[in-house]
Amino acid sequence: MPGPALGGAPLPRTIAGVTTDRQPIRLHNTLTRKLEDLVVPDRTVRMYVCGPTVYDLIHIGNARPMIVFDALRRYLESRGYTVIYVQNVTDIEDKIIRRAQEEGRTADEVAAHYTEEYFRDLAALGVARPTHSPRATAYVPQMIAFVEKLVASGHAYVVDGDVYFSVESFPEYGKLSGRARDDQEAGARVEVDDKKRHPADFALWKRSKPGEPSWPSPWGEGRPGWHTECVVMSRDLLGETVDIHAGGSDLIFPHHENELAQAEAATGKPFVRIWLHNGLLTVRGERMGKSVGNFEYARDVVAKHGGEAVRYFYLSRDWRKPLDFSDDAVAEAGRAVNRVYDFLWGAEALPVEAPTEPSPELQELEARFHGVLEEDFTTPGALGVLQEIVGVGHGRRQAGDLGGAKAAAALIRRLGGSLGLFQAPRPATSALADDLIQLLVELRAELRAAKQFALADRVRERLFALGVELRDGPEGTRWALRPPSPEPGARAGEG
Repeated sequence: MPGPALGGAPLPRTIAGVTTDRQPIRLHNTLTRKLEDLVVPDRTVRMYVCGPTVYDLIHIGNARPMIVFDALRRYLESRGYTVIYVQNVTDIEDKIIRRAQEEGRTADEVAAHYTEEYFRDLAALGVARPTHSPRATAYVPQMIAFVEKLVASGHAYVVDGDVYFSVESFPEYGKLSGRARDDQEAGARVEVDDKKRHPADFALWKRSKPGEPSWPSPWGEGRPGWHTECVVMSRDLLGETVDIHAGGSDLIFPHHENELAQAEAATGKPFVRIWLHNGLLTVRGERMGKSVGNFEYARDVVAKHGGEAVRYFYLSRDWRKPLDFSDDAVAEAGRAVNRVYDFLWGAEALPVEAPTEPSPELQELEARFHGVLEEDFTTPGALGVLQEIVGVGHGRRQAGDLGGAKAAAALIRRLGGSLGLFQAPRPATSALADDLIQLLVELRAELRAAKQFALADRVRERLFALGVELRDGPEGTRWALRPPSPEPGARAGEG
């Protein structure tokens, strides 16, 4: 059933026996390749998002799923759902072992360090803490028991201390990615191994090599396979069937395909109701990645533009499509954020109270905001509505309706908050601070006139880092406060 027409009031509808005045939220399910209602009768959404392999700092492309699915979580919570949000930490993997060997540290030390750095980066991007952040190494006994069950049922086999899942034992293998099982060739994203019965078979348990971390098992010393880690942690914390499982589109195959196969082979039940996959970040059309070398660390981009600008940048684009990254695009997102705060902080300082009942115009805009988000979480449309509310607020203020302007500001706070945006208070300043900022603005103008551009840029950069943005125009330079970003090192708030 289609969502409400933009501008139309949502119609009452009965979902799972519950009557609501809002349309259901519809999301594009990768498995069925169509929009589906999110139906959760108990209003508790069980959501699993694949997390980091902690061997390095995250790059800005890694941040896209973290921001997009954090925003979805926040929106669901604003609609009255309870969201149990699980994001794993892969703290044992080949890359971690290699980094430990390079740095002369243990794998545990490397993983602990980069796990801490990961949560610091999430804080700077305004991403709330998951409900649970399970570490793979804490679940090894459960993983061994799970693999034993698959071996006993004939879905897995043992070869020289390694355990493989047999894709031929699961006729539906390939249904998530749309790949035919027998068309898959070793060597692309399928690990080459002569011990496997079928090229697409994948490791559930890996025999350890000398010097690698390992655990005792019925098949000898070893460690769990990556695909098994997520299945076991998800089952333990969310149950055998998850409402939403999400991650980047690069995880559809083989990772999520392999998760689905072993989970459903073990239980005979659907593993996930709705699969969500965001598009990848590109640079000049090429996928961003550490192996390519065309990446920037997330914290470096935040230092240049601010965390909220990065968040707005991601939410201003269709979350399912590839997105080309550039500093200019993030800077433009930052300017859009600042325009909203310029209105917000000005309206909130007005010496009036907002009316208790918003105007029909604002009610209509709120209905449109929800309408676009209910239809595949279309955040670009939602941000467009927020900018329209800013325009309405400016119009109310210019017409002398100060209460109406303040009501528009309150609506932006409430709706923006449902996406993790526009919650920063106006930074406190004093007359002395204002005078000092103006003095630096004038000093920068003198440096530019003297062609000392490097020093002039340094003044601008330092002011920006302190939360002051300089805006050059035909009539000179104006300054404005910008929303502060948490420093890398601040902890993300509990979600």
